[in-house]
This record gives sequence, C-alpha cells and structure tokens, in this order.
Amino acid sequence: MSKLNMFAPINLLGYGVVGKNLFKALSKQIDIALFPVGNIHLDTEELASDIQKAINNGHIFDKVFHQSPCLKIWHEHDLANRIGNGPQYAFPFFEINALDERRINHLSSMDTIIVASTWAKDVIERYSQISAPVKVVPLGVDPNIFSYKPQATEDVCVFLNCGKWEKRKGHDILLEMFKQAFPNEKDVALWMMPSNPFLSNKDRHEWERYYNSDARVKIIPHLTTHQEVANMMSLSYCGIFPSRAEGWNLELLEMMAMGKHVIATDYSAHTQFCNDKNAKLIKINNFEKAEDTVFFTNSVGEWASLDGDPFNQGVEYLRHYYEKWKSNPISHNEEGIKTAQKLSWSNTAHQLEEVIYGSPSAKAQQELQTA
Repeated sequence: MSKLNMFAPINLLGYGVVGKNLFKALSKQIDIALFPVGNIHLDTEELASDIQKAINNGHIFDKVFHQSPCLKIWHEHDLANRIGNGPQYAFPFFEINALDERRINHLSSMDTIIVASTWAKDVIERYSQISAPVKVVPLGVDPNIFSYKPQATEDVCVFLNCGKWEKRKGHDILLEMFKQAFPNEKDVALWMMPSNPFLSNKDRHEWERYYNSDARVKIIPHLTTHQEVANMMSLSYCGIFPSRAEGWNLELLEMMAMGKHVIATDYSAHTQFCNDKNAKLIKINNFEKAEDTVFFTNSVGEWASLDGDPFNQGVEYLRHYYEKWKSNPISHNEEGIKTAQKLSWSNTAHQLEEVIYGSPSAKAQQELQTA
C-alpha cells in the first residue's frame, strides 16, 4: 500500500472540512501518517479510530514514512515546514489574483502545487519564480449528507447565503440587493449562515445590526454538524452567493448537490464548476483592490467589483427565482445535481493519487469506471 504524510487541519472550518473529507477518502487507498494542524474537531465519531491510527503512524514517522511524499493542505503563505525527505505537495486555497513575495517564496519551496481551479493555476503560473508544476484537482461534496430530496417551502421563498461575515462574500451589498429585488413582498426571506470565528464581537454585532434592520432576514446561529447545515439548506429554495472572490466555495456546491437553484458570481474558483446551465451567473466587468480593513489589508491583488451592472444582475436573478418559486415551489436544479455527482470527495482523492503516485490504484480505477 502506498504511504503518505498528510499535513492538514481536521475541523469544521474551510481547510478542516477539506482535510477531513480527503483523509476519509484517501485512507481507503493509502497508509497515512497524519500531522494535524491545531485541534481535531469532528462532527461525528465516524473517523476517530482511523485518525488516531494515522496520528500514531506519525509517531513512527522516521522509521516508515520519512521518504514518503507529503501532502500539505494549508495556506499558500505558510508552507515552510517540511515533513520527511519525500516530494512535497501543497494544496492551498486563495482568493486574490496576485501573489506577494512571501507567497511566491513559500510556493516556490514545493515540488508540486495542487489547486482546485484553473483560475488559481493561471494566477500561480504568471510568476516565473515558481518553477513547480501546478495541477488542478477540483474539490468535492459528500453525497451521503448533501443530496436531493423534494421539499417545498410553500409559504415563503427562502434565499440562503452561507459564508462567514466578510466583504469578500458580498455581505456589504447583499441586503441592499435583496431589498431592491423585494421592496414590499412579504412572502420572501433571506436566511444568513454567516458564523465567523475570526471576527471580533464588535464587527459581528455591526453585521448583525445591519441585517436585522429588515424583518425578513433570519440570522442562523452557528451549526455544529454538517447534517445540521444540510437540514437548513433543505428548507431553502435558492442559494445566493455574490462573492467577490473564492478559493472554492464548498457551500455553493453542496446546495447544487441538494438540487437548490443558485446565483453566483462568474469569477475565481466558481468558474471551475458553475456554468449557465447549473447557475444564474453574475457577470463581472471590472475589478477593484482587494481591501476590507479586516482580513485583506495592504493586498497586492484585486477582486471582482460588484458595483453597477453586477449588482443589477443580482437583483434581476433574485426576482427570477422568486417568480419561478411562485409558479413551482418544488422546482429544482437538475444540472446542479449532475455537476455535484461528478465532484465527489472520492473523485478528488483519486485525482490526488494520480498526481502524487502517477496513477490511481487498481481499486480506485475500478471505482472511477463504475461511478
């Protein structure tokens, strides 16, 4: 069995969700020595024994795994620590279309760089200082949790936004977009799942005060399991994601998997899995400096501008799905379901195995052929 050193968080945040799901899929084919980043947080005990075994493998690392490849699922500006003498593979997620000197240096230290989208690959390959090959491996969705089940909310058309409070997520304009689309309608609601553990209490209260100014808005408290997230998504009709930039956007794909209609910006990692068949796409015409005074300060890059026509498109698409709901409250996103079926975590793991080892295992090839 192939061996792998894996450096990744295992928790319920973005990187941690990727780490958990890829560990689960990869460990079926590969013997893993796990070096977790931070505290491990699982929403079920499903993987506890496998994770403990992989951590124990790390204890005998020098005897067994020191020549094995290392997969680092972590930020592109923090890749200096090396595990073992084998080839180092970085799998970072970034949102900005330019890299500063620190990011260039850290990415340059890798033997191979893996990214989730062609957009991210193009950003890295603009820098001649980075000689490592760049491979695209899209992320996935768990079909056992996020799957289509016909369900109507006939009294209210619910638009759902998932993503921590941030200007990057378009939260500074989403409420106004909603209010312009529905100035007087009472049978429509905007639900927000915006929990952000990295935000100060002051900033969180400011966001909540702003969104609570409209009685049709519901701010959902932090959910502790992905099943709870899926249950909340199931009560909505359409996902709204007016993001200025994304490294992937797990929740957008999860809503597709559940057959929900979606509205999303046609930019950054969204372009890897969103198209005119499975989403209403907000076309981007201009860019602006990526600054929000909280998470993005002194940025060297830009992100999408939502001023003018993109804002108006968002208003138009909200109205479109509201009218669609009025005529058919159980309509669903068939093309979104088809997209999600191609993007399972097993598929992501098989592609990673091919990048790292040259080809998937015989068992993995058989699974791909029967998928």
